[in-house]
Amino acid sequence: MSSEHLVVVGASLAGLRAIEAARKSGFEGTITLIGAEPHLPYDRPPLSKAYLDAIEGGGEPESTVFRTEDMLRNELGVELVLGAPATGLDTVNRVVTVSGGLEVPYDALVIATGAHARRLPGTDHLTGVYTLRTLDDAEAVRAALDDRARVVVIGAGFIGSEVAAGARKRGLDPVVIEALPTPLVRAVGEQMGAALAGLHTRNGTDLRCGVGVSAIEGDGSVERVVLSDGAVIPADLVVVGVGATPAVEWLEGSGLVLDNGIVCDENLFTGVDGVYAAGDVARWKNPVFDRHMRLEHWTSAAEQGATAAKNALNPGEAKPYATVPYFWSDWYDVRIQFVGSPQSEEIIVVDGDLEAENRVVALYREGDRFVGALTVNGQTEIMKYRGLIQKKAAWSEALEFAEKRKALLASKRAAAAASS
Repeated sequence: MSSEHLVVVGASLAGLRAIEAARKSGFEGTITLIGAEPHLPYDRPPLSKAYLDAIEGGGEPESTVFRTEDMLRNELGVELVLGAPATGLDTVNRVVTVSGGLEVPYDALVIATGAHARRLPGTDHLTGVYTLRTLDDAEAVRAALDDRARVVVIGAGFIGSEVAAGARKRGLDPVVIEALPTPLVRAVGEQMGAALAGLHTRNGTDLRCGVGVSAIEGDGSVERVVLSDGAVIPADLVVVGVGATPAVEWLEGSGLVLDNGIVCDENLFTGVDGVYAAGDVARWKNPVFDRHMRLEHWTSAAEQGATAAKNALNPGEAKPYATVPYFWSDWYDVRIQFVGSPQSEEIIVVDGDLEAENRVVALYREGDRFVGALTVNGQTEIMKYRGLIQKKAAWSEALEFAEKRKALLASKRAAAAASS
């Protein structure tokens, strides 16, 4: 390998996987990891899931840190520059500038800076108003839940819904505010977004759709949320879950193409020598769907980090990153899973009834192609559909497969009932 110094910007899952893949592929040069937060790379999904759960008898939640500092420094040979966000990139001289004026030269660079949670303007002066993107956010939200705060969640997306479900699990009465008439339209489509919204109401959560937030008020600490319909909701804790924006502001003027993330080709290459991107910040051309995508999913971040590092260190043997997107979310007593793309012309429920059975399988069609699947409590089904999407199955093939699966599951349930 000709590169002597690999720099990874972003102490994230994608950043960690980039480091691990570099070492596994035989890279023996210097690796520097630059991270904006003071923390070692840690797992983010549990922050809105298990991390917020109440622990019997008190105590602290389990650590979400992936690797110890000793392992990073001594086993993986990483130079750590943490608590120091990158502030600039000079692609001509191949230097990353870090806050405080530190300049870090590179031969190969993987950018894995992720995304920033959107905040509500005019709330910075109030304590008790949080997004849920970092470990510090999760600790603050957890402490407020421990104190049995009056909870208002703004945004009925997956993060907001997980927080609301966690609050209900603790016996609290959260109010969820969603500006759109139907939540999760961009993530799963209007039909299934409406179906998932029913999970909140059936579990006693106050979900209010089609209403905005006029103001968040309080004297130093949040005290109430004022809605556009005039309603006033008392609050000690407001969790804002209204999406995220890719962390690219430090790259202005670098020569990289920035458009809803860092624009990359199928190899995660930015078009600038030596520079690749991975994770939430990368908008790359996905060969499976033949279009650019930017994903905020755990699985793709891990896989992209590894691919980006290997391609950055061996550009002559670069391999494309092709994937069927996958994500999951836990609400109340169900697991929601989605594979593929929600960009579709038709959605058909092929099995189950969410209201009656707490389970469902829905398929998504684009043209004559099967492009997506959503399941609720369908853990044995979802990856089978992912395989069909990976091989670019026709819509008719997916429907035929769904009928066979439905018949098989019905047979198994009947046999189980007969033997009980």
